[in-house]
Amino acid sequence: MSYSIFPKDAFADVLANNVTFAAEFSDDHLTGFAREGLAIITCMDSRISPLATVGMGPGDVKILRNAGARVTDDVLRTLVLATFLLGVNRVLVMPHTECKMASATESEIHEEILRDHGVDTRSVEIRTVKNTLDALATDVTRIRTYPLLAPGVTVGGALYDVHTGKLTPIDI
Repeated sequence: MSYSIFPKDAFADVLANNVTFAAEFSDDHLTGFAREGLAIITCMDSRISPLATVGMGPGDVKILRNAGARVTDDVLRTLVLATFLLGVNRVLVMPHTECKMASATESEIHEEILRDHGVDTRSVEIRTVKNTLDALATDVTRIRTYPLLAPGVTVGGALYDVHTGKLTPIDI
């Protein structure tokens, strides 16, 4: 296999910031286990800091992120591994307010990308949501009923407010 040269100029800020980070880094003898037994499924939105949101730190939580905080087949695959091999016994599904995935329909998102960038993305399932709380209920139920997770996993859903930082637990 041949490899391309790493694009150092494009990542100069990242590499410089890492030098500072590494100089102060301590591994704290962390393992791959989720010390607090928690996995959080949340959106890739950069306004969300999952560890800070729940008052935890490195090594405490497994974090799974994607557009819209959706429970996809890959999220389920990851939860199988996390619940059997990495100490996860609680799962929090945590979508947020003002999510792009809740701002338009699937076809509108595809049309926007085609119009603005000239790329036809219709072969990709975007997984937009009409109603964030309905999608949250579907995703929590999907995990709760998935037969391949370790026994005894507790699953809950909460909505994160990007303006207040508050988590609101949702009864599902």
